[in-house]
Amino acid sequence: MDIFFDLEAEQDRLEAILTGLDDEAWRSPSGAPGWTIADVVVHLAQTNEAVVASVAAEDAAWRRGTQTVDELVDLMVRADRAAPAEVFDRWKVACRASVAALRAADPARRFPWAAAPLKPATLATTRLAEHWAHGLDITGPLGIDFPDTERLRHIAWLGHSTLPYAFALAGREPRPIYCRLTGPRDETWEFGPSGAASSIFGDAGSFCRVGARRLVPEETDLVASGPDAGEALRVLRNYAA
Repeated sequence: MDIFFDLEAEQDRLEAILTGLDDEAWRSPSGAPGWTIADVVVHLAQTNEAVVASVAAEDAAWRRGTQTVDELVDLMVRADRAAPAEVFDRWKVACRASVAALRAADPARRFPWAAAPLKPATLATTRLAEHWAHGLDITGPLGIDFPDTERLRHIAWLGHSTLPYAFALAGREPRPIYCRLTGPRDETWEFGPSGAASSIFGDAGSFCRVGARRLVPEETDLVASGPDAGEALRVLRNYAA
């Protein structure tokens, strides 16, 4: 699975959805608290522009002082609110520029990002995860179909691979976790050592939604077994702190 191709595909899906919205829908509340649909797209445009700046070694977008990432991005969105058509055009330009920058970047080099420097493929994976999660925020309140796709494999990998970081943020020692997830076409995706004492089984879409904080583990049918699996689901995240 080519991450750059899949990132483009996720952005294309969102573009097709946004194309069909009228101004009233753009100005309606999204699933992101305090943000309209337009605000969500402003945020995606800004973070895509940050990708281009990061690859160009201009990491000023993440110089936040004492602010958290959430506080910083909210201030940035509020400062850049604009008419829906302007927001949409800005996002489309930023999408194409960010994917082009990542494709052209040195694949072995790490570029500054919110929590830690990332290689282009991993940074592209975080962009796919963010567009997917905010796609949920856009389509959910509007009642628009947004089916799971095989691209969730990238997001599930991201959530599992960053579990050590998530455990550390929670003040816990990382523990090995085995995940066996079922994809949208009933395929099986496995991550981590199969002999681990703790394991998570179930639907990949639910796993990714827990990691995006769009569901809590108790709202899913995910099965956590072993001493650390429940905690892994509680700390799981597909995004920077």
